[in-house]
Amino acid sequence: MSTDRKLTTVGFDADDTLWHNERFFRLTQDRFAELLADHADPDHLAERLLEAERRNIGHYGYGVKGFVLSMIETAIEVTKDRVPASVIRELIEAGQDMLAHPIELLPHAQETVRAVAETHRVLLITKGDLLDQERKLAQSGLGDLFDGVEIVSEKTPASYAAIFARHGHGAEQAMMVGNSMRSDVVPAIKAGGWGVYVPHGLTWEIEHAEAPAQDPRFHELQHLGTLPALVERLS
Repeated sequence: MSTDRKLTTVGFDADDTLWHNERFFRLTQDRFAELLADHADPDHLAERLLEAERRNIGHYGYGVKGFVLSMIETAIEVTKDRVPASVIRELIEAGQDMLAHPIELLPHAQETVRAVAETHRVLLITKGDLLDQERKLAQSGLGDLFDGVEIVSEKTPASYAAIFARHGHGAEQAMMVGNSMRSDVVPAIKAGGWGVYVPHGLTWEIEHAEAPAQDPRFHELQHLGTLPALVERLS
């Protein structure tokens, strides 16, 4: 692949960019609110859970396991250590169901990755639980299209710089595509690459960030199906 091209490498986020993810967390959180309805109203419970998730990212990382542990911790707190064992069991079972849920690709995911892979190096760059992300990639049917897969603990400018140096020609000739402004777009641009935002509709509160709207390397797409045209234009 010629290094004279402006854009040689395209990274894709996984959850809620290529396949559904957040909606399963929301459904489980609704069940959590039902189970704790006698102890906290749903809005207050959601705030307490979000606080626990923020605290625990450094301990458990991202993904279902950390989410379940944060729900259990919140349940213990709001019930003042009196949460029934049956509720904890239900929360654990809900997490196991999430970890076993079949993958559902988002519209345009397969054809877009396939089209970009014909002309550029394509990477999957995601964070979360290693085993769960590997399972989802295997079930997605997209695995053979990627030239590299990186499952990281956090998406930072430094991690993008290292990944794009390892798999491509550096961040300056790379693009990151995803539904999270905080994790996919802003740090990729800070590393020197392009950041492409593809809104999903359901975004975890922790992933919100201001759009770098004035940066020439920022792009926002209505849906993933328009990405190949943007990649061609920037190449």
